[in-house]
Amino acid sequence: MRRRNVNILLTGTASDSHTWNLVCLQLFLEELGYPVRNLGPCVTDELLTAACAADRPDLVVVSSVNGHGYRDGLGAVRALRGAGLRTPVVVGGKLSTAGRPDPVQRGRLLDAGCAAVFDDGDTGALRAWLDTAFGRRAVA
Repeated sequence: MRRRNVNILLTGTASDSHTWNLVCLQLFLEELGYPVRNLGPCVTDELLTAACAADRPDLVVVSSVNGHGYRDGLGAVRALRGAGLRTPVVVGGKLSTAGRPDPVQRGRLLDAGCAAVFDDGDTGALRAWLDTAFGRRAVA
């Protein structure tokens, strides 16, 4: 089942060299019917901005497992907004090294222009957000 007109750009953060999170997340999104372009790990703000400008995705999904997702996600969304790109961005994963969600950091990500922020491993919340944002209509 492929979702109508919804292309996702998936990316790791600039300081995160982990790949399995991106592979698993790509498979998860594709099983839900979304076409995904995976930029991979260690994606700089400049590379992400250029990819968004070229591909014009419907959604950017930023994933982090190294504990620097807040800092790197904030930089990424600010770079996109600074370049005039209004693509919805969601950030999730391990956002801090504190080991627990920080509501202040979550608020700053949302204020910077993130459409949603997800806790580490909460694919149910991501799926619910996607269903709300893009609906369940599939292309035959």
